[in-house]
Amino acid sequence: MNAPFRAPPRRSGAEAHDIVVVEKVSRHFGGRKTLLSRVAAPVVRAVDGVSFTVRRGSCFAIVGESGSGKSSLARLVVGLLKPTSGEVTIDGTPLSTLDGKGLRALRRKVQLVLQDPRASLDPRMTVFDTLAEALTVHGLHREPAARAERIDAVIGMVGLNAAHLARYPHELSGGQRQRAAIARSIVCEPEILVLDEPVSALDVSVQAQIINLLAELQARLALTYIVITHDLALVAHMADTVGVMYLGRFVEQGDVEEVCGAPRHPYTRSLMAIARPEAAGRRDAPSSLLEGSIPSPLAIPSGCSFHTRCPLARQLAAGGLPSRDTSDGLLPRRCVEETPVLNSAPGGRSAASCHFADQRLPIQES
Repeated sequence: MNAPFRAPPRRSGAEAHDIVVVEKVSRHFGGRKTLLSRVAAPVVRAVDGVSFTVRRGSCFAIVGESGSGKSSLARLVVGLLKPTSGEVTIDGTPLSTLDGKGLRALRRKVQLVLQDPRASLDPRMTVFDTLAEALTVHGLHREPAARAERIDAVIGMVGLNAAHLARYPHELSGGQRQRAAIARSIVCEPEILVLDEPVSALDVSVQAQIINLLAELQARLALTYIVITHDLALVAHMADTVGVMYLGRFVEQGDVEEVCGAPRHPYTRSLMAIARPEAAGRRDAPSSLLEGSIPSPLAIPSGCSFHTRCPLARQLAAGGLPSRDTSDGLLPRRCVEETPVLNSAPGGRSAASCHFADQRLPIQES
């Protein structure tokens, strides 16, 4: 992203408590027989045992490639999907204890902002009607004067004016549509915004404006953010903490300054190399290059799910392991056979699920 960013203020742990708690949450699809087949459908492990917490007023980012399970995790947090196992707790209330009425009340507190405002805004409704509908659904500001006053205040917060209220989505630019979508999400005074790729559908020239708007709204309204993205450069500017997701699991998690500044997992290093192309010319660049595309969640590799693409495993197999503990002479046996768990470095503020997270190989001359 080429435009400058203003980062939101960091908040110390003493100022807030955990408003979102996700404990060992999994969401699997398939695995059942259908009327037309006697064989059960294969199981897709979209989210597989993910845990994290988000402190009130902070920003937690979930980053990874397409197909890693980020959007499924976002929908679990807002209650649009039910977990196969595990629990999501919002401000002390487990979602599994809520009925339909309770979930509707929750959605006033937790709002979802989608990637493409063209798909999330009703093309038959003006901006005013869209905001008024949100107030009606949640039973807020029933009097016309109070409703109009609230809508005018919110539309000003997002950088639009009264003239935009009479327009339909197709009459707005991409940035204006996203501002209208953000206005709809905050008009009901939520506490948490889950932002699913909030700027990826926008022109580069508009992306920084929306990120700055989100930062200003967070400070002004004391919002808590969960940001879903594939862009670690964006994470470094917005987030306080981050979870790096690959095939349904976190492979690295912790303080954003440590994860982005000194990543321990080879997948995170690869994403950072993509986010910082100026590093591509360094002699150690090959250690950060990914091979191929993310595997299908129908066929997750054994052991470390990243081993089929891991540049560190390739280097170790080429001679970095004195023990020569390799599988079929190709990759370290532990990578192929043993599933790693999240482990923190001594005194560190992050954890990585890699058997060789702190292994440093000599830089080879090209």
